[in-house]
Amino acid sequence: MVGLLGIEPSLPAPKAAVLPAYASPLDPTLSNSSDLRKMLWYNKNIMTIDVEKLKKFLIDSNLVTAKNLELAEADSQETGRALDAVLLRRNLVSEEMLAKAKAYVLGIPFVDLTSQNINADILKIIPENIARHNNIVAFRQSGNALEVAMLDPADLQTIDFIKKKSNLEILPRLTSRPSLESAIRQYRRSLEDEFNKIIKTETSEVVKIVGPADKGGGIKTDAQLNQVAQELPVIRVVDALIRHAILENASDIHIEPEDKETVVRYRIDGVLKDVMMLPKEVHQGIVARVKVLSSLKLDEHRLPQDGRFKIESEGAKVSFRVSIFPVYEGEKAVMRLLREDVQGFTLESLGLYGQALESIHRAIKRPTGLVLVTGPTGSGKTTTLYTAMDILNTPEVNIATIEDPIEYRMPRINQTQVRPDIGFTFANGLRNLVRQDPDIVMVGEIRDNETAGLAINASLTGHLVLSTLHTNSAAGAVPRLIDMKVEPFLIASTVNVVAAQRLVRSLCPDSRAKYRLTAPEVAALGREINLEKILKVLKQEKTVGPKETWETIDFYRPQETESCPKGYKGRIGIFEVFEVTDKIQELIVKSATSDEIQKIAEEQGMMTMLEDGFIKAAQGITSIEEVLRASRE
Repeated sequence: MVGLLGIEPSLPAPKAAVLPAYASPLDPTLSNSSDLRKMLWYNKNIMTIDVEKLKKFLIDSNLVTAKNLELAEADSQETGRALDAVLLRRNLVSEEMLAKAKAYVLGIPFVDLTSQNINADILKIIPENIARHNNIVAFRQSGNALEVAMLDPADLQTIDFIKKKSNLEILPRLTSRPSLESAIRQYRRSLEDEFNKIIKTETSEVVKIVGPADKGGGIKTDAQLNQVAQELPVIRVVDALIRHAILENASDIHIEPEDKETVVRYRIDGVLKDVMMLPKEVHQGIVARVKVLSSLKLDEHRLPQDGRFKIESEGAKVSFRVSIFPVYEGEKAVMRLLREDVQGFTLESLGLYGQALESIHRAIKRPTGLVLVTGPTGSGKTTTLYTAMDILNTPEVNIATIEDPIEYRMPRINQTQVRPDIGFTFANGLRNLVRQDPDIVMVGEIRDNETAGLAINASLTGHLVLSTLHTNSAAGAVPRLIDMKVEPFLIASTVNVVAAQRLVRSLCPDSRAKYRLTAPEVAALGREINLEKILKVLKQEKTVGPKETWETIDFYRPQETESCPKGYKGRIGIFEVFEVTDKIQELIVKSATSDEIQKIAEEQGMMTMLEDGFIKAAQGITSIEEVLRASRE
């Protein structure tokens, strides 16, 4: 029984009376997934852990004492957290042992993959992006049966999907998150080895083709350049760079010529990092290949060029926005990765919640008016507007956009790219766009007086207008519009809501170090931020207990691990959002300063970006250092 469950002999066997009648472990030789599906359907109630049975098992197995379990239950009821989350937070049981206990109660075999070296061919049966997104890894194959480790063995949709794609019978096994992450890291090691091998081999071939530059070789004519761009080694090098960037979830690829070599850098989670150094001889060939993909002029080396191309790799559709720029050592190429199949964004997943979320929802549901999102370049403004448009995108409305550039293609939305080189600007486009009978208009950016005036007029004539503006704060949007010669009374009567945002890096849940603030640190932070206000919000949302103080709240710092080298993975927004209420309208008409508008907005309940970030730090989503860095940009 112990071997079948995958539970070490050190785990005490539970009393027979504790086990539910249906909790006999699955037969590992069971290979008929339709029989498995029927069994899981019949016993669907076992897939949701019965808390009472789990509690009895933990006590009878001597994993948790009755006293500690009672304290954890009280904590769970007070904070609203699940009991298993509280047990882990209080370090009363390890995640692995808790997973084993759940496996026993559910009757699902448990597997630990932390020390297993999974065969690369078996691992690749499930692509990495599916493995990460659905928390499932293939680890063993016997004939036509494929054993998969999962965090949720009741995820029948994923099981059926893998079965159809692999044409194998799927045997689910329960595992812990550290075990799953350990297995997923093997994708990275396998692919890293593959990329490094390709780069090393193919760059040597490219050098052979063009010849070493210091011995009179190199590419001298455009005809040679065109020929090299079509060579298989060059194609393979560029393909490897792109695939590697997609795997690393990079947002940009920088290919930079130096004196004696070419540097390739990726921007990951908003931070640039060096990823490889290539021989200088391959640089022209790589840039030429990028130009070919982007349909740019191979013989133009003096002027900047912009282009686009699209690929499908590892099951992901990605568009690339390409910029070629002449620098002293040659031409620098930067490729922005835009994932076209990124779906499912919600305002909540972007980081909005509470009053700010409600304000945005109210504003975008109004038939007319202006919705503004502000912030510096790269702060996620466009993503916020696309998410709002996705909410509004129904067959009953006509949505049109004018953008520079079009970053994501959205079905049923008429998207237009501006072309300043032929006189097709935001202003010209918007002037003609309103004749297309749109209900909702998205203007990529309000850059000048004419565009600002047209956006205001469009919102006055029966359209809902969404746009972005470059200001440091939400309150700063009003003086900025006034500076663009928009009459204050028009701003007051058209603007529905203004949001400002920044992006902060998210902590890896398994790569963070817990700590608490000292009294001097609390005092120093209190001089910058209203800590009393934030603590009140945290208690209202039950993020912390009613008796917690800043010295007893857990915060986290990034901790470097193999799976998360920087301690951060992904980004989330911090926001400040205010609706234009009657009181704020009065201030706008009087041409009030941004400080005066900010003060009233805060009195009416607006959380500043710094305060919003602190709440996310207290929730363990990000770190205080990251919030301070982003909010001071």
